[in-house]
Amino acid sequence: MSTPNSVYVSMHEQVSYYSMFPIRIPFKRNCSNGGRSWKKSCPQSSANPKASMRPLSFNRFVRSFLFPLMRTVTLSLAFMALTQCKPGATQEPVALEIELSEMPVFQRDYWPTDGWRKKELPGADRWKDLEDYAFSRQGTEEERAGIRTDSVVIIKDGYLVYERYAAGYTEKMPHLTWSVSKSVLQALVGRAVQQGLMELDDPIEKYIPEGKKEKTITIRHLLHMSSGLDANEGYESGPLTSTVIAMLYTRGRDDMARFCASLPTRAEPGAMVYYSSCDTNIVSGALKEALIARNGKEAGEEAYARYPWTELFEPLGMDTAVWERDASGTFVGSSYLYASPRDMARFAFLFLNDGVWEGKRLLPENWLEFTRKVAPAYSTTSPYPGWDAGYTSHWYSNSGVPGRDLKPAWPSAPEDTFAASGHWGQMIFVIPSLDLIIVRMGDDRDYSFDKDVFLKKVLEALELR
Repeated sequence: MSTPNSVYVSMHEQVSYYSMFPIRIPFKRNCSNGGRSWKKSCPQSSANPKASMRPLSFNRFVRSFLFPLMRTVTLSLAFMALTQCKPGATQEPVALEIELSEMPVFQRDYWPTDGWRKKELPGADRWKDLEDYAFSRQGTEEERAGIRTDSVVIIKDGYLVYERYAAGYTEKMPHLTWSVSKSVLQALVGRAVQQGLMELDDPIEKYIPEGKKEKTITIRHLLHMSSGLDANEGYESGPLTSTVIAMLYTRGRDDMARFCASLPTRAEPGAMVYYSSCDTNIVSGALKEALIARNGKEAGEEAYARYPWTELFEPLGMDTAVWERDASGTFVGSSYLYASPRDMARFAFLFLNDGVWEGKRLLPENWLEFTRKVAPAYSTTSPYPGWDAGYTSHWYSNSGVPGRDLKPAWPSAPEDTFAASGHWGQMIFVIPSLDLIIVRMGDDRDYSFDKDVFLKKVLEALELR
């Protein structure tokens, strides 16, 4: 089996949204779909892939580049001046005291490896309020305003009870998942732990020498978004100082894991929660190095290129997945997995069933506790804007953080809800107590989509509220 070829492609239409990079910038990208065929370009997440290829006129340059950049810089400076608040750690730990409900054990009459079975619910109008909220687009495509849902798939009691697509998407079309990719990478780490390939408390320098710091950073710290590395996750809010933009598109794009591992620290590992795509890509690089250490360089790189497919996608029947890699061959675990909503529902179904698929355990015992419990560093993290998201280990929890007076993020949903979340409205909600999965893919640009309102309307449609 050959390894994928590096190809130069234009920036995706989404990338052009960033104030820093609204024009086309060629850069090296590897697209892998698991060895069945190597694509010469990455999937377009726009239903009209040619939309981003128009010549850049002066007026469009001013409208698309200068104005957004000026606005972003002004807002960023104003925000910093007003808040004077940076992420940091408190001096005194606070007891979190979070108790998780036990994962239910379901008796399945089939597994969706070969396809989802459908079950039609009675009542033609039951979905009307949900569809009015989620699928009513406002404004023009150029404005990209309002709620812009591309697809919704709902799985109840193991059956597909609702799906709808918009903007040219279909049930077999891969959609860019953005940071939902992080939760998928977390599952791959679970597989690696299950196989004895790596341990959660392995130090990063075991795999990536640049990760050696004064205080040891572990895989566990990285999955908990608690590495202490001095990253800046700003996109639209801070493109001039953004580590993630540098990682994805400029200085770090050739080897994202080593670029991120080379960052200095600002806090002790495990003492501060800060969402960072860098943490994810260091883990992705560590997984590659673990496979190289076990199999040798050539065989290890080949095993890594196939690992998401052999260990996860193929057993689950996920046949639409495509995952981009950087120039060094490392999967961009933070951002660039594409898959159809039905396939992402299969992925969620693995977690809903406590890491077991068709009677075989794919994820370690207690991996779902690790997945659902908020990061321990919440006990020592000083509040800062955005710290209240309920980060766990590359997932999100609806439990809240009682010791820090943080309420559940989605009060309309049960507290055992946990979720994977990505930029511009990509969401997977898993609700074990209701045997329910909700996948929503979108293209939201102004953050008017309200996750709690959406969940409330789904639960009302299912008569679960």
